[in-house]
Amino acid sequence: MALSKADFLPGLLPDEGDVPIPAGGRRKSLLGRAMPLAQSVSGEVSQVTEIRVDPARCRIWSANGRDYASLSESRCRDLIDSMIAENGQKIPAVVRRLGNDPQADYEVITGTRRHWSVSWLRANNYPHAMFVATVLALTDEEAFRLADIENRGRVDLSELERARNYIRALDDHYGGVQSKMANRLGVSEGWLSKLLTMAKLPDQIVAAFADPASITVRFGYELANKAAGLQGAALIAAASEIVVEQMAARSAGHAPIDASTVLRRLLAAGRSKTVKKKRLDVLVRAADGRPAMTLQKRRGTILTLCVDLDAKVERSELLAGLTEAINKNGR
Repeated sequence: MALSKADFLPGLLPDEGDVPIPAGGRRKSLLGRAMPLAQSVSGEVSQVTEIRVDPARCRIWSANGRDYASLSESRCRDLIDSMIAENGQKIPAVVRRLGNDPQADYEVITGTRRHWSVSWLRANNYPHAMFVATVLALTDEEAFRLADIENRGRVDLSELERARNYIRALDDHYGGVQSKMANRLGVSEGWLSKLLTMAKLPDQIVAAFADPASITVRFGYELANKAAGLQGAALIAAASEIVVEQMAARSAGHAPIDASTVLRRLLAAGRSKTVKKKRLDVLVRAADGRPAMTLQKRRGTILTLCVDLDAKVERSELLAGLTEAINKNGR
């Protein structure tokens, strides 16, 4: 069973003395929404530092599961409207303090959309909007697990984004051992294996979908397996055709090809066809067993023979093989 935030966060929250109050910041316990998450082993509620900061002084953690570059006003519109209506950000993000970056004081572990939305507000008529965050001291592996728990239930984070984040984390934090990663995340090894396979889906195939978020684990796993096999070239060729059609539809102002149609076409292109392997007639073999003369093709009264000149056979054997081919196939 997957771990919940309540199962996971207690081991990550620091004691009150671990994190100093930053200049201009304030400390408060995460009561109400977050108090159950801050229960320590002894049953006490830890105090954590909550800050209000210019989002420009925060950088996004490189291992963050969300593709920050893909965020836009339309993708964050609901959050932007909520912040305007509620006069600011109400749910804190999670950051950790930086000490070696002159451009940033904090690194965003969770709350990427909140960071983008506050940045957008500051650039669009709300210059005093502040990014609200909780400061925690976390290792990279702890940060990854916390971000995963935060994002796992969010529908706006695509399964493909999550898969590609997981495959990076597999080597970065778990030494490439899937069982260790599954245990730490509290997920099944089977599900994790499918997600990691999906992460290997070629970009050419992903580009065939108007919205990559429409690729589910089930079909992403199937496509990735086919792309890695004998049908890979056929899949990529079909995907390239669909990309051209998607571009044409977009240019003409038409609706894009829907995900189910794209999937059906890709699977059809990658469907293996039974090919009868032509039996090779070996007329002469060398001493080491390699074919020295083979019958390649018959077309009416014309025979095509292949002779391996490096094969160690006597000329008389090759002539005998030629005679046998003529006798067997003559009319």
